[in-house]
Amino acid sequence: MSEAAASHTTDRRELTAAQRNAVAELLRVSPVADELGRRFAAAGHELHLVGGSVRDALLGRLGEDLDFCTDAHPDQTLAVVRGWAEAIWETGREFGTIGCQRDGLRLEITTFRAESYDQVTRNPVVQYGSSLSEDLRRRDFTVNAMAVSLPEHRFTDPYGGLADLAAKVVRTPGTPAESFGDDPLRMLRAARFAAQLRFAVHPDVHAAMSRMAADLDRITAERIRDEFTKLLTGADPITGLRLLVDTGLAERFLPELTGLKLEIDEHAQHKDVYEHTLTVVRNAISYEQDGPDFVLRMAALMHDVGKPATKSVGTDGRVSFHHHEVVGARLTKARMKALRYPKDVTAKVTALVALHLRFYGYGRGEWTDSAVRRYVTDAGDLLSRLHKLTRSDCTTRNRRKAAQLAADYDALEERIARIAADEDLARVRPDLDGNAIMELLGVPPGPIVGRAWKHLKDLRLEHGPLDRDTAEAELLRWAREEGVVG
Repeated sequence: MSEAAASHTTDRRELTAAQRNAVAELLRVSPVADELGRRFAAAGHELHLVGGSVRDALLGRLGEDLDFCTDAHPDQTLAVVRGWAEAIWETGREFGTIGCQRDGLRLEITTFRAESYDQVTRNPVVQYGSSLSEDLRRRDFTVNAMAVSLPEHRFTDPYGGLADLAAKVVRTPGTPAESFGDDPLRMLRAARFAAQLRFAVHPDVHAAMSRMAADLDRITAERIRDEFTKLLTGADPITGLRLLVDTGLAERFLPELTGLKLEIDEHAQHKDVYEHTLTVVRNAISYEQDGPDFVLRMAALMHDVGKPATKSVGTDGRVSFHHHEVVGARLTKARMKALRYPKDVTAKVTALVALHLRFYGYGRGEWTDSAVRRYVTDAGDLLSRLHKLTRSDCTTRNRRKAAQLAADYDALEERIARIAADEDLARVRPDLDGNAIMELLGVPPGPIVGRAWKHLKDLRLEHGPLDRDTAEAELLRWAREEGVVG
């Protein structure tokens, strides 16, 4: 171990208050962790709790997933945990990781690494290391480069991670250029840490992120997607999003966000779209009830990305963005597809972007009951999120206007509830099902049945529930007009 590493290694009697708090946090898991440490020691190997587990213990938020490192190779680790672990998985074996479960805790044990990237391909070249110090140096940030040795609970902090944790700063163990050159995804992870932990990024790290942003192109869409999702669902995504834009990282994988910042209004005829968007994201978070909602936050982030492409200035000098919701939905779908988001998630976000302006046609309540039914039907199971997004989109500083918009939306929600009390708006269906349509018209399954079903559904939306006789009469009238029956 180097002198620098040794100088940060203490015995338990010299622990700082934060370290004592961490040890107290570890008491909950120590029966398992210490027992595992004794098993490794008996087999002649080291075991250290490391990385995010130590960081989270110091922050008082240690979870059920624990990360360890060891000088044992995967086969040797397997020999230690077999017969002790309740379950074992080897999915990370090629990267030196063996996973197991014991007493409700998920444990991942990784051989010391001297991992590096060839700075050309997208995948790491895994090489086993020979020491804890070497392993800690290759980690992304100093706050993740601390270890607690087991079972003796010796604390090791060779790069000042504890001080950075106290200062709430993101810094790399080596130079930022070296760290980001090895794995450019760490630049995005720095922004994610800022969002999740409300940390500031060290100026040297910020400068390297700006200078090396283009290196993110080496990283697969899936890895970028996963980091960005964690950032957006963090405690303070606004800080993370600003970092992405300010450093140029957003331009590499989410250029629509950067495009909003570039949409400058030199005549102040419309609000700052970029700042408005960040405010909408912040507003949307305030409406969440059961933890972070990625679909809602992503829809808030993307709801106005169609504005730059649809901006026009009228003869009176007024700025408009006609149909920006349509263009925005198309851009959102394409971007989320490029980032490999699941189709169902993409469909939900895209639908919310497409629908986010619909309410503004409500005005003083001129909508018919039919329009209200269509609003609810088009939103489907996204109605609750649409309510939140629409309310979040009101960022005007004009208090009277803001109060009127809120009152209008209150009125719409009350109207929806009133109509829903009489009709099952969440499940609007035609008054005749497919079997009844085929029987009445004497047609087999096929396109005619689908067209008839759609016609009856439109009638249901327009007029509300129809009795059986009226529905059958309307179907026959439609069929005669369409030439389906004589």
